[in-house]
Amino acid sequence: MTGTSQTPDTAVVVVNLGTPSAPTAAAVRRYLGEFLSDRRVVSLPPLLWQPLLRGVILPLRAPRVAPKYASVWLDGGSPLAVYTAGLARAMRDRMPGVRVLDAMRYGEPSLARLLQRLRDDGLRRVLVLPLYPQYSTTTTASVGDVLARADGPALRMVDDYHLAPEWVAAVAGSVRAHRAERDDGGHLLFSFHGLPQRVADAGDPYPQQCEASARAIAAALGLPDHAWSLSYQSRFGRERWLEPATDATLDALAARGIRTVDVIAPGFSVDCLETLEEVSMMLAERFAERGGTLRYIPCLNDSPAHADAMAAVARRALDAWA
Repeated sequence: MTGTSQTPDTAVVVVNLGTPSAPTAAAVRRYLGEFLSDRRVVSLPPLLWQPLLRGVILPLRAPRVAPKYASVWLDGGSPLAVYTAGLARAMRDRMPGVRVLDAMRYGEPSLARLLQRLRDDGLRRVLVLPLYPQYSTTTTASVGDVLARADGPALRMVDDYHLAPEWVAAVAGSVRAHRAERDDGGHLLFSFHGLPQRVADAGDPYPQQCEASARAIAAALGLPDHAWSLSYQSRFGRERWLEPATDATLDALAARGIRTVDVIAPGFSVDCLETLEEVSMMLAERFAERGGTLRYIPCLNDSPAHADAMAAVARRALDAWA
């Protein structure tokens, strides 16, 4: 986090999920230990879950996941950290008089410690903008938990922006630019991060908001229903998750004779392990084995269009607060 504030009155904090500090087993273990200890993420009683997590899951999973992070690591750190920080800097240029900072729910830079720092700096208002376009109790609400435990300046949070017109236009624009470079367009697949079905059954609005986002982006692109699909990726564990799964959807598209698929992941604000390794590498290889070509469309990352959209969302929230 860099930059200085022109006024100590108001801050906007953009928050992402988090990332290991290095592509090593030790760093991955620390990060996953914090992430998977959140009851919003894993709801099992700690007395049952923590021994399993610390004694079995982390020792096995961290060494397997670390090379995956290494395969996508950038010179400045993990893609998620680099692009989140870059987005905050770009938003800062668009929001004079407002202190714009970035933080992570898990790992560093810590949201909880940043809120303490802003309290000590004497700020009056802090708007927290989780970089999750669609609301979920497993992600957005966990950021809210941190705010509920904080004291100091007045705090507000943007719950979601899944239909914000500036964001929809930015995502649609990225698809147009991708296709313009190739002079054609394959079947468009919207791949969102998955969620256990039991969470959705309990009333989580996430799947409905994912569907609404996909329809709005498809409408902005002028796509008929047969030209696009929606699926869910990144399943973890053995319980039932939201369907259809992205890998199964790609298999079905290949079986239908569709040979070119453009994949975009509009539930992710910036690229990360789940987009760069899971989709762009693993699923692309799987689809190629079935005779097709998967073309991954990058997330908005720290692009000018993304910074414009997020600054507009933040300004609207601040205006409503005023």
